[in-house]
Amino acid sequence: MVAAGDAAEDWAFTPRRWWTGPFDVEQLAWSSVGRARDAAAELATARGLHLTIATAPELVAASFSAIEHLRIDGRVPQPWGEFSGFLEARDGWVRLHGNYPHHAEVLRRVLGVQDRAGLERAIARRDAAEIEEEVTAAGGIAARVRTRQEWAAHPQARARQDALSAPQEAEWVSVTDRGERPALPPATNTSGTTALALLAGVRVLDLTRVIAGPSGTQLLACLGADVLRIDPPHLPELLDQHLSTGMGKRSAQLDLRRAPEQLRSLAAEADVIVWGYRPGALATLGLGIEELEQLAPRAVIVSLSAWGETGPWAHRAGFDSIVQAATGIAVECGAEGRPGALPVQALDHSTGQMLAAQVMEALARARASTLRLSLLGAAHTLLAMPSPPSEAPAMLEVPRVRVESAGSLLDAVPPPLRVAEASIEQPIGAYGTAATPWKR
Repeated sequence: MVAAGDAAEDWAFTPRRWWTGPFDVEQLAWSSVGRARDAAAELATARGLHLTIATAPELVAASFSAIEHLRIDGRVPQPWGEFSGFLEARDGWVRLHGNYPHHAEVLRRVLGVQDRAGLERAIARRDAAEIEEEVTAAGGIAARVRTRQEWAAHPQARARQDALSAPQEAEWVSVTDRGERPALPPATNTSGTTALALLAGVRVLDLTRVIAGPSGTQLLACLGADVLRIDPPHLPELLDQHLSTGMGKRSAQLDLRRAPEQLRSLAAEADVIVWGYRPGALATLGLGIEELEQLAPRAVIVSLSAWGETGPWAHRAGFDSIVQAATGIAVECGAEGRPGALPVQALDHSTGQMLAAQVMEALARARASTLRLSLLGAAHTLLAMPSPPSEAPAMLEVPRVRVESAGSLLDAVPPPLRVAEASIEQPIGAYGTAATPWKR
């Protein structure tokens, strides 16, 4: 437990082991949530709030598998699509991601298949590297399953290593200080909810999808920020994914191809902009990171990517499961010649928590920063950690809360912080229906 203003040097937590597997996922998860906890405490002090901010292993563990624990009017979400998962190629394994309809359609078109059985037959006739390149070139998501040693020799891994000029954390988080921004005013707890006072008055423009960015901005929303998430109407978010990461946010749809000026107007008034598109994807619309820095010179700007912003894969899309497959994690989590996966999507969730922590630190210190984070950085951080303790995992309680969303009742896991000994969940707005102006 950390009170505002206290130093948090002790990262000990009990029980120490929650999951199984060869990697210390518990330490990655605990350290990222702990960083968010400490940043929230620092921000509370900066705003004159006397708060106790805490976390606990059961909160962290449950939040890292939030969608698996979600119940929507009693319904169990199905987070994985028919075309997602490991498939055996002629010379090895590939991991495909087909949860989104447009990615599944690429697999159908490129491989000439209509169902899972046909997909398995088509993959078995090809080499893994061929599948990776052909699917990716067509706009789909695929990765050849590599060993850790194979990944270390890959041009993307070498480019990342060559770019490192700071301590190890810079591999995961890079911070560019662009100067001062106005300090947040002292908080007034007019909302009647203590947690919401922490980020009251802060405007967050959320241009992220899937898990990492949305889980980080959800934490900011549940601490009082006005988080406005924008999605393209032609590529909507999966509804269950929205419900898993949408607490406290406003959700709107906006076609940036037709109305880029509307997004630029929102960005110019934002305190925080979280950008989760592929590096360079929106530069032609005047919405790249450099353009956002000019539009919002005093904002905290976050660039979130799968593979980082240097190297031959810098402009390639990716997901947690795909990064695990490419970097050797999947091989070491496997058994009997078949690759496996981490017990939770820890690259996504830990990056989301680190994102929220870095944003709160910048706001607490009144710095206009550009923050760059990647799932690859999280993977490299995990790969560099010592092996976990060799002890049996403890069974942890799953904390659930009941929240509402557009007429539905959800049993959900709250964000992994408690403020003043209370959980910080918020209702979930209807998808894509919010007005886009900022709250006044």
